[in-house]
Amino acid sequence: MKIPRLSSVAAVVLLTGLAITAAAQEKSSIAQTGNTISESPPMTAVEKETAKKIYFERCAGCHGVLRKGATGKNLEPHWTKTAKDGTKTEGGTLSLGQSRLEKIIGYGTDGGMVNFDDILTKEELSLMAKYIQNTPDVPPEYSFKDTMDSWKVIVPVKDRPTKQMNKYNLKNMFSVTLRDAGEVALIDGDTKEIRSIVKTGYAVHISRMSKSGRYVYVIGRDGRLSLIDLWMEKPGVVAEVKIGFDARSVDTSKFKGFEDKYAIAGAYWPPQYVIMDGDTLKPRKVVSTRGMTVDGEYHPEPRVASIVASEIKPEWVVNIKETGQILLVDYSDIENLKSTTIASAKFLHDGGFDASKRYFLVAANASNKIAAVDMKTGKLAALVDVAKIPHPGRGANFVHPQFGPVWATGHLGADVVTLISTPSEEAKFAKYKSFNWKVVQEVKHVPGNLFVKTHPKSTHLWADSAQNSDKELAESVAVWNLSDLSKPVKTINVFKDSGLVATKATRRAVHPEYSADGTEVWISLWGGKTDQSAIVVYDDKTLTLKKVITDPKMITPTGKFNVFNTQHDIY
Repeated sequence: MKIPRLSSVAAVVLLTGLAITAAAQEKSSIAQTGNTISESPPMTAVEKETAKKIYFERCAGCHGVLRKGATGKNLEPHWTKTAKDGTKTEGGTLSLGQSRLEKIIGYGTDGGMVNFDDILTKEELSLMAKYIQNTPDVPPEYSFKDTMDSWKVIVPVKDRPTKQMNKYNLKNMFSVTLRDAGEVALIDGDTKEIRSIVKTGYAVHISRMSKSGRYVYVIGRDGRLSLIDLWMEKPGVVAEVKIGFDARSVDTSKFKGFEDKYAIAGAYWPPQYVIMDGDTLKPRKVVSTRGMTVDGEYHPEPRVASIVASEIKPEWVVNIKETGQILLVDYSDIENLKSTTIASAKFLHDGGFDASKRYFLVAANASNKIAAVDMKTGKLAALVDVAKIPHPGRGANFVHPQFGPVWATGHLGADVVTLISTPSEEAKFAKYKSFNWKVVQEVKHVPGNLFVKTHPKSTHLWADSAQNSDKELAESVAVWNLSDLSKPVKTINVFKDSGLVATKATRRAVHPEYSADGTEVWISLWGGKTDQSAIVVYDDKTLTLKKVITDPKMITPTGKFNVFNTQHDIY
């Protein structure tokens, strides 16, 4: 058992080599609350550079480059140095204190922050506690010229295959993130063999497929976007571009007549999105997302949280985390770009389509809401109150025996999986209309869930609990029968099934992903960089172990994206 989590805060990371002005340095030396002034802990230049790197790699995603918070808490010095309750500590200052911060970072929180005591050393925990008591550095901007200068075409279009040159079943290929190696493994879903390991950006967040299914777009947290051609004899990167210093999202154009024509990627820093040619990644346009929040306040760091492509119109859904604004970007004329702004709630994170593909549902996880957008009308369809910190990934669609079509989300901060009734134009579902956009059931689970998943050909719902503070729960997944969601039909300890040697590190069971035909579920065991990792494959019908995929080159596998399911938004 882990020590119980403390109040919600999540890890720490900033971009290396970022400058801070002399004025900001002077400001960082003090933090003032009322009449109380306390000095920030001193740090050497080497300590600060080390802390910046850790912050970038482990925490900026939740807390922001400027540390203003989103999924994770605000980590500016007025919070990290000042207790909300006014408790006085040694010296009479109103400070959380070095020891308290080290415990929060080390043991995690009930709000969904993972414990870092098995990832960072005691010295690094102490260093990060000091770092977040100092004023955040302000990163540089990243211009259209910077983007163009980073663009590389490794294999020109004219030199690429005109047909598939390998004999792989590409529909059942998996693009697997090897987080800490800065690589993606392409694994054959039929044979379970690694077909290619491709060098990409650091900690690839997602893989997205072109409409044709030929290209894989992968975006690293360092802003490096790589285009992988699956038709090559040995699939590899054919183009790349850096769209910023920190990024999470990418997708392609899917509307009829625009298949594979454009790509779009969103940055966390600078807050902007980039439109590119789909087959070369040549940058065409950079658009800033800075602006006003749904509360009417200006925000300097409104990050692009997620992007999805509509097939109803030539539009991308671009979700702006800090502002709570959902943009529908019309790519039919990118030289005269138009977009629709839909106000929802803060802070937008990730989401997916309902079964009909007409509605897009996205988590506003700081507001404990799910926003639904009608892609046909271009308007907000609903804003649904849900439990604490929804975290759906793409969510899961199925037909509930009592409430008809539903979309599911798990939660980082609550012990339930929430089911929301979604509309359908099919006559057989007309009787469920009164339930639409209501929470119809909360399925009992545990906090710390990151992903839920099912498949149209499956009778099961899978959910991980990778962010739970309990080691055994974090290494396990729960499975329900869709005909009876009163309790899990089975809780599977994935780590024990893997046969890996136990160490201090928690091997987090994360991101269930179905095979193309819906018969298998793949689950990553994500440990430390030096721990042996694995992907564990289960038979979805019998819920029994089918295969353990492990290799010394497979370092910290996390997200897995089946080509066919990702290409067609099946979840």
